[in-house]
Amino acid sequence: MRDIGIDVRPPEKECDDAHCPFHGSLKVRGQVIRGVVASDKMKGTVVVRRDYHHYLRKYERYEKRMSRLLAHNPPCINAQVGDEVRIMECRPLSKGTSFVVVERRGEK
Repeated sequence: MRDIGIDVRPPEKECDDAHCPFHGSLKVRGQVIRGVVASDKMKGTVVVRRDYHHYLRKYERYEKRMSRLLAHNPPCINAQVGDEVRIMECRPLSKGTSFVVVERRGEK
């Protein structure tokens, strides 16, 4: 098992995925984002929903916003819908996927 450079619990299962940051050769860098898995219908990829507040200066109030990011889901982590996850930036793996799931924190 490889040390990926941040303080996360390593997965208990082993996998042979080349794009796994723990058991493969994928290097992670940059942003660490927390979110909830919104969809797991794609093979090896999940959609992570991130909710945040945006300040409107004109009205002196906040509004709710959300963004959806595609992240690679290694077999050793296997995040499913409703799980709270931490994802981390990596090199582009496909047209829309530039993040990988590094930790699953259980159901929301």
